[in-house]
Amino acid sequence: MPLSDASVLPLAAEARAWLDTALTEVAASPAAIRTRFPAVRRHCGRAPLPDGRTVDEAARALLLAALPLRDQALTDEVVALHRYGDPAEQRAVLRALPQLDREGTGRFLDLVRQTLRGNDNTLIEAALGPYAAAHLPADEYRQAVLKCVFCEIPLARIAGLDDRADAELARMLSDFARERTAAGRPVPADIAPLVRPFTTSALTSITDETV
Repeated sequence: MPLSDASVLPLAAEARAWLDTALTEVAASPAAIRTRFPAVRRHCGRAPLPDGRTVDEAARALLLAALPLRDQALTDEVVALHRYGDPAEQRAVLRALPQLDREGTGRFLDLVRQTLRGNDNTLIEAALGPYAAAHLPADEYRQAVLKCVFCEIPLARIAGLDDRADAELARMLSDFARERTAAGRPVPADIAPLVRPFTTSALTSITDETV
């Protein structure tokens, strides 16, 4: 679904009218997003969408896209929306980061890092989308993957993992598998496919036998 097209959202007439008005207001006056952004779920609902988002996340992405701001002004507004938002608002911001940084500057990486220091699995998953895959340094990306394993977040939900997996990540996951096995605890099944291409047959055997 194009983020710029509100017409494709499955909204009732009243909700669509509210969103259209909100988009017009934000485009004319950026400060309007500070009241409109928190109100989205109340007016538009949170029904699931085929792309994995919810209606409120998609509507909030549209409001963010409507901001007539650039550079530091845009960064400041987005950071404030994230800082003062509830978890649903924060998820919407995190999932919209690729569209907000089309130049690929990495200006919003601090939001990703802040989220990864927390313990909300839904926010961690949202933070590890295409933006993190494109911009997180290798060591931070590996640590984020390992945190997902500890938090039991399915690795299939991490964007870019097939492209960014490397021998060092395989080593870290192999060490994790050994520790879990020694402690008599199960090893997540989604570790082995990541480890296998980078390890010796002995290490591959360890991970395969413990999942």
